[in-house]
Amino acid sequence: MGNRTGIVVTGASGRMGQMLVRMIAASDKARLVGCIERTGHGWIGRDVGEAMGGAPVGVLVTDDPLEAFARAQAVVDFTAPAATVEFAALAAQARAVHVVGTTGLEAEHHRKLDLAAHHAVVIQAGNMSLGVNLLTRITQKVAQALDADWDIEIVEAHHRMKVDAPSGTALMLGQAAADGRGVALDQASVSGRDGITGARERGTIGFSAIRGGDIVGEHDVIFATEGERIVLRHLATDRSIFARGALRAAIWGQGQKPGRYDMMDVLGL
Repeated sequence: MGNRTGIVVTGASGRMGQMLVRMIAASDKARLVGCIERTGHGWIGRDVGEAMGGAPVGVLVTDDPLEAFARAQAVVDFTAPAATVEFAALAAQARAVHVVGTTGLEAEHHRKLDLAAHHAVVIQAGNMSLGVNLLTRITQKVAQALDADWDIEIVEAHHRMKVDAPSGTALMLGQAAADGRGVALDQASVSGRDGITGARERGTIGFSAIRGGDIVGEHDVIFATEGERIVLRHLATDRSIFARGALRAAIWGQGQKPGRYDMMDVLGL
């Protein structure tokens, strides 16, 4: 048991939180040592297994992250940007690996993650799946090989409950395309076209977001020029791919030097 990585799951009642709890419980490389929920949540003080409708697992849900992080070697966090940066400071204080799957992070949030990474390992990615990270690397290579006569469009689709757009994965793909082109994404990106927009500006990277039903995640990177198109696609049909990636990251992070990492590092890409 001592060789298994002790993990705290934040946002334990959410879809990803519950999936992570189940996956960690079934793992022979990790063990669940804590579950976090916001103050006032109905799960506080309850065994997380019972709260999820199953058998007790011996871990009570708490709203005290500092106490829980002190017992952990890693924290897996799929919550909201404001909560994530607070967890980052506490995880750094506990010297626990902080795996961040939270999307919607802005520049100020990344600055705070950078500060935490001076003291602990922070692994952050817009998507934790192997397939998406391979797609990201391929996108960069294709963008590098093609000139600006090839228009780049990124189309993503997610379930109706997703609150941020473009998705973290779409932005990750856009960044890969921008890196391949040698341009700054914030200068090249175009999203939310509406009305009379005029002709597409050469060299821009477009984003389109679809929201509906229970779509887990679909991402297309389209390279289009006169007479031909290249379409790179990833379809996610099961959220467990994200939980598996996050668990792999938490285990990989043990023994790494403090700093910012992503899934490319974890997967050796």
